[in-house]
Amino acid sequence: MSVTVERNGPVTTVIHSRPEARNAMDVESAEALVEAFLAFERDPDAAVAVFWGAGGAFCAGWDLKLAASLAGQAEPLKALDFPEDGRPAPRGPMGPSRLELSKPVIAAVAGPAVAGGFELALWCDLRVMEEDAYFGVYCRRWGIPLIDGGTVRLPRIVGQGRALDIILTGRKVTAEEAYRIGLADRVAPKFKAREVAEEVAQEIARFPQECVRADRRSVHLQHGLPVAEALRREWENSVHVLEREGVAGAARFSSGKGRGGDFGAI
Repeated sequence: MSVTVERNGPVTTVIHSRPEARNAMDVESAEALVEAFLAFERDPDAAVAVFWGAGGAFCAGWDLKLAASLAGQAEPLKALDFPEDGRPAPRGPMGPSRLELSKPVIAAVAGPAVAGGFELALWCDLRVMEEDAYFGVYCRRWGIPLIDGGTVRLPRIVGQGRALDIILTGRKVTAEEAYRIGLADRVAPKFKAREVAEEVAQEIARFPQECVRADRRSVHLQHGLPVAEALRREWENSVHVLEREGVAGAARFSSGKGRGGDFGAI
């Protein structure tokens, strides 16, 4: 089984394991990852997911040996096309890249996260990179375009100019550079990406979750809107949460919780 799931309280870790191929993606793995993340989404006790590639590689992209065997076959691509009748889009070529979850996902990146693997890391909300991990549009060498959200998400994270530099050159982006330009959110020691990502996940999971999800949702809803419209959507998205979780939280603060910035017992 190339995809397994481990749970630690409210944190779900989804593990992709094809170490013989540096976790390059095949059809079975792509479908299994979709099912794993949909199960996480449905689980009322699951708050945050960590996405980790076992064996020292996050994901080396699509399995090019498998892709070469599909030469001249149109059906595999047609099966991934977007429906014209408004139905939800099928899985992306790399698996979960088209899913729009309501809960946060953290990428724990060791080794390469390149080509489609880079796109999977971009799909996640946060990225924890080991100090020798790296990103890159390595599919640039083989004439394979970004079709799992890379041209959509990368500019939104680092800006259009930096995104075009990374996309057009196909160059290696080290963990140090990724952190400097906001592409990585944490840099972890070697072999520690999963551990650090799970620590961050547990920290997020401690908070009132309806509020966490509302704020996360608002970030996605307001992207690209004029400020006035974005502010209106922020209010409409979150006012009901303020009435429910926020009032109760204010009462806990009034009773003495969290004073002086102490979040140890909130």
